[in-house]
Amino acid sequence: MNTFFLPAEVIPSHKVASWLLTNIDLVLDKIGLARDKTIEEIIYVAVIVGLALFIGWLVREIILWGARRILKWRHTDTGEELLRQHILSRCSHIIPPLVILGLLPFAFDTKSQLLHLFNLAVVIYTIIVITVAITAVITFVWSRFNKRENTKNLPLRGILNICKGVAWTIALIVIGSVILDKSPAALLTGLGAFAAALMLIFKDTILGFVAGVQLSQNDMLRIGDWIVVPSTIANGIVIDMSLTAVKVQNWDNTIVTLPPYTLVSTSFQNWRGMSDSGYRLISRSVIFDVDSVVACDDAMIQSVANLPGMDDFLGRVKKSGAFYDPGLATVNGTTQTNLGLFRAYMCEYLLHHPLIGTDQQILVRIMVPDGNGMPLQIYCYTTTAWTAYEAVQSEIFEHIAAMAPKFGLRLFNNPSGRDVKSLAASPSQPAAIAGMQQPQNGVQNQNK
Repeated sequence: MNTFFLPAEVIPSHKVASWLLTNIDLVLDKIGLARDKTIEEIIYVAVIVGLALFIGWLVREIILWGARRILKWRHTDTGEELLRQHILSRCSHIIPPLVILGLLPFAFDTKSQLLHLFNLAVVIYTIIVITVAITAVITFVWSRFNKRENTKNLPLRGILNICKGVAWTIALIVIGSVILDKSPAALLTGLGAFAAALMLIFKDTILGFVAGVQLSQNDMLRIGDWIVVPSTIANGIVIDMSLTAVKVQNWDNTIVTLPPYTLVSTSFQNWRGMSDSGYRLISRSVIFDVDSVVACDDAMIQSVANLPGMDDFLGRVKKSGAFYDPGLATVNGTTQTNLGLFRAYMCEYLLHHPLIGTDQQILVRIMVPDGNGMPLQIYCYTTTAWTAYEAVQSEIFEHIAAMAPKFGLRLFNNPSGRDVKSLAASPSQPAAIAGMQQPQNGVQNQNK
């Protein structure tokens, strides 16, 4: 073992090595240990490696100290970001192995097997720290671009991960070629046989990469978008996106993680267009009892003429006989029924509401009647602020409930137990109720 790992020619013959070996012998004599060639070589190797590491560390600290002083003196945003992300520290790890590689030929004989092993280990370490430095620089460039230039909040983290993956893949190929003492091109040729296995192992990464490119290229998704994915429980804000995961923070502050290809292979709803437009749609209906919709007479028209906006509407209808305006935000209604008058009134109400967008479509329309009654839909746009949106929507339908009786309209409501009790307690109803119960009693008597 001694002849292979620590041969006699480990220690070179130049003056520095001879001086160091003489001092090692003096130390061994002082502590009372015999002069053994193997012990001398082990101590020599330990001293040389320790000295090389110390010199490399010292050079690194000196350069790092000077660079930090310069950056702090200039006070730039880039300098502060470099210090905050420790980019200089990560890049400075390249210096010690370079110093060691420069000192090793002076520490060992050129024919030493130990020199070859040390060179191999230091070269591998150098490749690793260079890759770490490259990925640190890539991360810094990405963070600066994402912060200053990415005004659309495009999901660029996937591209960052791809660059890091490519850097580490190249590093692994180079390390393999160094260990096997072969050309990287020959190693890549050999890896072709494992392409199928690699595609299976990295299936999610490949799918995520393709999906990320599609999402970015088509501008389908950005950080900060509110999305709804119907096939999942995701309904919230996109907070992060990488090659393998899209993180959505739901409104209850839970985090839903989705594969990027799920968003590409299935449909999802993105509310960014609503946010960018500055308007959010209100589209909700109330149902009126059909038998409360009646023809108007002069008394009914006069009773609502003093309501806000109705005087102008009645004046225009009186001149033209009918009033139908095809514009976006207009008043439409009739004087033939109380529901037509109510439609006109609600149009006037929405047009004069401070939080309703008058440059967007405003409709107060009758939907298809069903077994419950006649639906009246409010279709308009208001602010995108969630609290204000809900407040405006609630205010509109509260106003409808309060004003509908002035037009003789009744909102539909299914009968409750209270309604049945009121019907039974009504003085005009006992005979009818008794008549309804009599056949049942008759049936019961016949059954008896």
